[in-house]
Amino acid sequence: MPTNHSRPEKLRILIALLYYFPHRTGLTIHVQRVAEELARRGHDVTVLTARYDVSLPRDEVVHNGVRIVRLWTPPVAISRGMVMPAYPWAALGLMLQHDVVWVNVPMLETALLSLLAKLSGRKIVATHHGDLILPDGGFNKFIVDTMFRMYKFMARGAARLVAYSQDYAEHSYYLKPFLDKVTVISPPVHMPLPDPQRVERWRAEWAGDGGPIIGFASRFVEEKRPDLLLRALEIVNQVYPNARIVFVGEYPVKYERDFWDRHQGLIEQYRDQLVFPGMLNDAQSMADFYAACDVLALTSDSECFALVQVEAMLSGTPVVMTDIPGGRVPVTKTGMGKLAQAGDWRSVGEALVDVLQNREQYVKSRAFIEDTFSFEETVDGYERVFREHAHR
Repeated sequence: MPTNHSRPEKLRILIALLYYFPHRTGLTIHVQRVAEELARRGHDVTVLTARYDVSLPRDEVVHNGVRIVRLWTPPVAISRGMVMPAYPWAALGLMLQHDVVWVNVPMLETALLSLLAKLSGRKIVATHHGDLILPDGGFNKFIVDTMFRMYKFMARGAARLVAYSQDYAEHSYYLKPFLDKVTVISPPVHMPLPDPQRVERWRAEWAGDGGPIIGFASRFVEEKRPDLLLRALEIVNQVYPNARIVFVGEYPVKYERDFWDRHQGLIEQYRDQLVFPGMLNDAQSMADFYAACDVLALTSDSECFALVQVEAMLSGTPVVMTDIPGGRVPVTKTGMGKLAQAGDWRSVGEALVDVLQNREQYVKSRAFIEDTFSFEETVDGYERVFREHAHR
């Protein structure tokens, strides 16, 4: 749990990212947790973001000590991105009011933010939350190439680049050219204790016949490869024919609707073993979900860390993760799970069976996981970097 801090000098920190609370992805949760703890420590923290939903307030709001400035966006989208006409003026004005700018990439505005930072005399600290990977196609290739060029422009002028792990930094096409600027700071992980009554209720609802529950917490998109988990049931069912997969996350995803449509045959094939509760939008619900699962599966082709792994471990649930740079770090550092070969549904199935059959040998204590990925040390790391590069 966070502890009280006494700091000699208050920082004014501007945070730039596309989506923020109440949007829930690993990126937004990462930023929100750090932002709110910095505000709790007495710093002035402002988030500049998009008003991605018309139900959100148009004016500035303060949430848990963090000032949120949401900019209007017309109904025009570029893949995952949005257009914000007022962004240049809003960003420049806010930079002049703050000491340091924390940019969270990938995002479309990185090059613009770099130019504005030079104009305002402020330094950028940029956290890289994962290389941009989109499905094949000419337009998507144009987006990926354009985003990378903008990122490189920003990275050359940035004071520091933050990576989730050295493993990911050394394999990332975004970070590898700038390793001399990279500082490794683990993602901030803080989870409430699961509610035992709710856990038992969900287990009874999802698998009333007592079969094992395999959790999946992510978007149903190609990069996350949920299709591999579905196919892995062919292996799992040989030992556990009453297994269930519980998908928590967004489906279908608007910008990859075709991926959902292409796999309807597979979904129908295993329909009786699949549960789709939808989005869970608060930490307590996620903790209860993890604890209700016997194992959490992540079958991604690319991850820079996958925050949900450590969240599951804190909730007492081991993990099966694909053996990919960055994504393998939580399992490798803790031993609380097993790695499967990337892109191989048979390997995923075999790893799931092994963890389910030998679960006790994979479960580690909550205290050990908290010590391995310390929330306090993560925020301390960000605070040191921001203080080092703050404008005075």
